[in-house]
Amino acid sequence: MYNILICDDERDIVNALKIYLNDADYNLFEAFNGKEALGIVEKQDIHLVLMDIMMPEMDGIEAMVKVRERSNVPVILLTAKSEDSDKILGLTIGADDYITKPFNPVEVSARVKSQLRRYMQLGAGNVKPDVLRCGGIELDDVRKKVLLDGEEVFLTPTEYEILKLLMQHPGQVFSPKEIYERIWNDPAYGSENTVAVHIRHIREKVEINPAEPRYLKVVWGQGYKCEAVG
Repeated sequence: MYNILICDDERDIVNALKIYLNDADYNLFEAFNGKEALGIVEKQDIHLVLMDIMMPEMDGIEAMVKVRERSNVPVILLTAKSEDSDKILGLTIGADDYITKPFNPVEVSARVKSQLRRYMQLGAGNVKPDVLRCGGIELDDVRKKVLLDGEEVFLTPTEYEILKLLMQHPGQVFSPKEIYERIWNDPAYGSENTVAVHIRHIREKVEINPAEPRYLKVVWGQGYKCEAVG
């Protein structure tokens, strides 16, 4: 079963694509702007995204860039003939393909199948590894255990989720605001200091010298990342 996200601000187009992709192997999700699409990508194991370019609140290009920060899931842009420059930009910054409106149902089905086949053959569609590693830190997400150099350390659920987020994206910098909104699933509204406190507590548990961290690094003015020292 493949999870496919269809995102377009025109409901008629979303409904038409759902008809074209009416297949027992597809589980279809729908969104009507880029923000809604991102929320679904964060919560669901999506295997392919069909993304319109011109949308309110967050357009398809911006949404695709943010999807790319989290996943290498195939993205097929839904474009109008007049959007050639956006189409080229999209392909340049990470889109895998595009389909021009009005759609040919056979073409839609063929392009979706082609991208899914490539994605799965490359192994990118496999479930994320249950064990994450960053230097001497090992996080087993099945047993919900964290080991440091083979010794178990005990984190609170919130500390665990923050560490997992950073370890899932090694080297990627997350701002305190983004960490808060992802982990607490709420707008930050000045609660970024809460993140700093939790990061400090995590460091006290997984760093030999929390004042000179080997793994949980701060990028001044930007945020935090997990990165093993070479």
